[in-house]
Amino acid sequence: EHEGSTFAQFLQTRKLTPSLQHFILHSIAMVSETECRTLEGLQATKKFLQCLGRYGNTPFLFPLYGQGEIPQCFCRLCAVFGGIYCLRHAVRCLVLDRASGRCKAIVDHFGQRISANYFIVEDSYLSESMCTNVCYRQISRAVLITDQSVLNTDSEQQVSVLSVPPVELGKPAVCVIELCSSTMTCMKDTYLVHLTCPSTKTAREDLEPVVQKLFNLNGEKETENEELGKPRVLWAVYFNMRDSSGVERSSYAGLPSNVYVCSGPDSALGNDCAVKQAEAIFHEMFPTEEFCPPPPNPEDIIYDEDEAEAEESGLSNSAEPKPEPSAEEGSAGAAADGTRE
Repeated sequence: EHEGSTFAQFLQTRKLTPSLQHFILHSIAMVSETECRTLEGLQATKKFLQCLGRYGNTPFLFPLYGQGEIPQCFCRLCAVFGGIYCLRHAVRCLVLDRASGRCKAIVDHFGQRISANYFIVEDSYLSESMCTNVCYRQISRAVLITDQSVLNTDSEQQVSVLSVPPVELGKPAVCVIELCSSTMTCMKDTYLVHLTCPSTKTAREDLEPVVQKLFNLNGEKETENEELGKPRVLWAVYFNMRDSSGVERSSYAGLPSNVYVCSGPDSALGNDCAVKQAEAIFHEMFPTEEFCPPPPNPEDIIYDEDEAEAEESGLSNSAEPKPEPSAEEGSAGAAADGTRE
């Protein structure tokens, strides 16, 4: 019945007060008032409510030292289960099979050739010729360092998430994330603030009105005429960045069938887009495998008897030189998506 309507229109039919509708749109679902469809808004609301009370009073978690810890955590877990990483090996070119057009190897900047059944790359690493037909959206971002929190509470150590509704209808809401020093992202007695929204103009034009509303932009201490209580901006930068999250695979020119493109960050709060994209690519490469299964408990791991004996003999004969593996052994132990020739 409401599939064709927006989530805001759906809430108006639920006999909710305007204040409650506004609260659900911008503080719970955190979706666009004009663009979000009913099903999407209900799913966002459901997700928010399901996350409540899992690790505290809010549905949010933030990693210490910032979002860069999430891929590092995955890399460490992957390495534990046999993943191999070649550090500081920039990819110079792909080697394609003439008959099938598939990528069969890559050549790094040292000239070393590494065979590959699949190649996954982030959009910004592709050549300009391959991205000629791609139409990108833009994200407006601002990063501030301030001297106090926008949230006036007794505790000085918290992460604040704020959704600022648009002043004009049709404009995007601005997501504000304020990090304290206990997140290990800024110095003591300072706060790191990220402001993000889909671009309509330049980043400064999109975000400065919100910055002026929430913060004191004067570099000096507050004067008598200035409003008291606003955090003072110590440093600020505004910039626009490319949003490749909505790009279709067919938009890339000459992309081999076994090359998969990942997008960079989008403007949404959280990592939903990245997780969905990773799952879709994984199922295309390995349709019969389970995506991201939970790691087993250490006590539940059953070691192969031959493997255990080999480890024990290796420990007892540690002083003896280790024989070189045969060609058969080397190919059997190679990863499916990155075997070295």
